[in-house]
Amino acid sequence: MCGICGELRFDDTAVDRRDIERMNERLARRGPDYGAVHLDGQIGLGHRRLSIIDLSPRSNQPMVDPESGLAICFNGAIYNYRELRRELQLRGYRFVSDGDTEVILKAFDAWGVDCPARLQGMFAFAIWDSARGRLFMARDRFGIKPLYYTTDVRRLRFASNPQALLAGGRVDCRIDPVALHFLFTLHAVVPAPRTVLEGVRKLEPAHSMEIGADGTQSLRRYWALEATRPVNPPGDAGWIEAIHDSLRSAVRKRYDVADVPVGVLLSGGLDSSLLVALLAEAGAADIRTFSVGFEDQPEEKGSEFEYSDPVAERYRTSHRKFLVPNQEVLRRLPEAVDNMAEPMFGQDAVAFYLLAEQVSKEIKVVQSGQGADEVFGGYFWYPRMRAETAGTPLERLRKHYFDRDHPEFLRMVTEPCRGGDHTGEYIASRLAEPGADEFLDQVLRLDVTTLIVDDPVKRVDNMTMAFGLEARVPFLDHELVELAARCPPELRLRDDGKFPLKAIARGLLPDAVIDRPKGYFPMPALKYVRGEFLSFMRDILGSRACRERGIYERRYVEKLLAAPDMHHTRIQGSKLWHLAVLEYWLQRNVDGAVRA
Repeated sequence: MCGICGELRFDDTAVDRRDIERMNERLARRGPDYGAVHLDGQIGLGHRRLSIIDLSPRSNQPMVDPESGLAICFNGAIYNYRELRRELQLRGYRFVSDGDTEVILKAFDAWGVDCPARLQGMFAFAIWDSARGRLFMARDRFGIKPLYYTTDVRRLRFASNPQALLAGGRVDCRIDPVALHFLFTLHAVVPAPRTVLEGVRKLEPAHSMEIGADGTQSLRRYWALEATRPVNPPGDAGWIEAIHDSLRSAVRKRYDVADVPVGVLLSGGLDSSLLVALLAEAGAADIRTFSVGFEDQPEEKGSEFEYSDPVAERYRTSHRKFLVPNQEVLRRLPEAVDNMAEPMFGQDAVAFYLLAEQVSKEIKVVQSGQGADEVFGGYFWYPRMRAETAGTPLERLRKHYFDRDHPEFLRMVTEPCRGGDHTGEYIASRLAEPGADEFLDQVLRLDVTTLIVDDPVKRVDNMTMAFGLEARVPFLDHELVELAARCPPELRLRDDGKFPLKAIARGLLPDAVIDRPKGYFPMPALKYVRGEFLSFMRDILGSRACRERGIYERRYVEKLLAAPDMHHTRIQGSKLWHLAVLEYWLQRNVDGAVRA
């Protein structure tokens, strides 16, 4: 739900309404239902609304509480807002709306900086405390909702995407070489606070930040994931029962907390199919499901309708499926790149974009299966890492996960972009953090708290919100994730991964869906690059803009162009697509803003 932006001045100058309006307009696709700006001297807040909870104007934003003087702009959904509202009412707080935004305002007034820890859901928000002259920003535990910012000696600006910040002007658009190293080794994951642009940063998940009127910043972590066994662990059956109960609750909350219908993005995989089954188990009526497929390539099928169709039939869902030809993918690719907050290497970003467009014509909210593989060990590289008994944790992970090792990165980029092994140093330090019992605990914790944030989670948010469609992710319910993190990795990785989910699904779903090989949201044309797609990427990488930007060594580019099918990453991504999408994203989103 929604898009947010704002500016805090440090130089005793009033915020210029035109700057906030330009940023807010760039967020219009995230919130097509309503837009407004609030100005109060040195602070300016902007909001674009997608109406999901309390559809009345009483929940319009920016919202100002007349009793406390607090002002908020908020993006997300708080699934326990009704419980918090009752608790706050018992403390004497009065409400004029029926939504979750006002609950956050009152919660901040009651509990201050401890407020985010009490919220269950996905959120990014900014609260201006006029009495204290401080701006408070917070982001949910898994970074499901984005929050970017840029700052200098005169101001801080924030927004739901970098494009809005660029629209406001005066952003340092130089390439961050450390972020570049992350980008090309971790398949487009650039851990917060960095982005590929020097002047754009993002608030870390599970963190809040206070900014004073003089520009001072205070960062605070309000939640951390423990991956340790309980003192008295249950047996396998006990773990599975507890996970079933927790997942059932997560799915139900994300269905009930909405004043509009909620559907499911049904890929044909175990995760989204299980969401449908659990909704039906909970008594949901008239479940709406949506699937997308693409043209086959000789090496790979482009759709998973053979798996999604039986699930839709079993539960008699109102099912829609869309088959997108390659020509349409290529034609719409520029739009998809325009709506990437940061460059995304996963080829299914375009798939989500095209699916979201169709789904948004019929519904405003969907549940999605993102997060299940990271939480429950569903990817093929986890058992490979575990089987590696020699080497450091970093070496065991790098061998099966990194897109490029450091020497290849140095051959790929020009001298100004070269430096140390930033990714290796970062991953080693994160794996070594306390609170994880064994190597796979370290890996899965890192994946679910950091790597997932800037890959599938960001992809789903960006591509769905481009059409005013809110995606909810029950597998990233923090109580479910906390439970799973304490579960032994060997149980999660049993039977080729996600064993607890498979056990829960047995009898609820067709065996063919449960026992199928792990699938992905297929987009073969961006994995096996040929024909018009190859010409498209050749034009991008051969363009004057690309050559003048000077990121890539031409010998490396030409090697990939000569044989794109010969150069895939360890997790089967196209290395040529990686180079092309970064350059294309910069051309589409940054070059024009810099010229303006």
